Amino acid sequence: MRVISFNANGIRSAASKGFFDWLKQQKADVVCIQETKAQEDQLTDPMFRPDGHHCFYRDATTKKGYSGVAIYSRREPDEVRTKLGWAPFDEEGRYLEARYGKLSVVSFYIPSGSSGDERQQFKFKAMDWLTPIFAEWIKSGRDYVLCGDWNIVHTRNDIKNWTSNQKNSGCLPEERAWLDLLFGKQGWVDSFRALKPDAVEYTWWSNRGAARANNVGWRIDYQIVTPSLRAKLKACSIAPTPRFSDHAPYAVDYAG
Repeated sequence: MRVISFNANGIRSAASKGFFDWLKQQKADVVCIQETKAQEDQLTDPMFRPDGHHCFYRDATTKKGYSGVAIYSRREPDEVRTKLGWAPFDEEGRYLEARYGKLSVVSFYIPSGSSGDERQQFKFKAMDWLTPIFAEWIKSGRDYVLCGDWNIVHTRNDIKNWTSNQKNSGCLPEERAWLDLLFGKQGWVDSFRALKPDAVEYTWWSNRGAARANNVGWRIDYQIVTPSLRAKLKACSIAPTPRFSDHAPYAVDYAG
């Protein structure tokens, strides 16, 4: 099974840059997209319903053209869930879950705090609210693949300029401690680090300056899995080229 996670920074923009042509070649079973920046009724072109996929969108309802997540699936899910129960998070279009038997694949878009303190506080509130949900999921007996843009780096190898970003959203000690909790006490597995413990690769580059050309990046896009799936992790890859967004698609191959 191949799962791809990708922050499109506007699904229509990514489409205009060839994303769907590239996707046809990837033979993905499930594709999780974040930051669609569109309402579903704006995506009437057949390209937004890739051949052979069941397509699901969760748009932002509070602010049109903002946030939004999607899942494309070759197999029709048994169930699709679109809300977790906290309106400020759900209504921004940040969660979509497809269920297949005991397997759940989730497209997540964790808030960014880079625009200012108000959004950073919302991000912290979302992290606190999600913590017991993740704890419940990992104890549920279900297999989970949590895809998406988490807007947080975890370790020094996940960001080019570690020291100079310690006071910037996405690299704050409190944010990284939250990932420590998820990967430590709760037991979630970072698929990339499980497969490439020492690799230095990034999934996002600022549009400012020549960050991408100089590979001044951050690894903030993940597929985080339950321990039950660790042994099924076969391979993973980040595809910085072709360029469809300020993020790169992240693919993981699972056994079975």
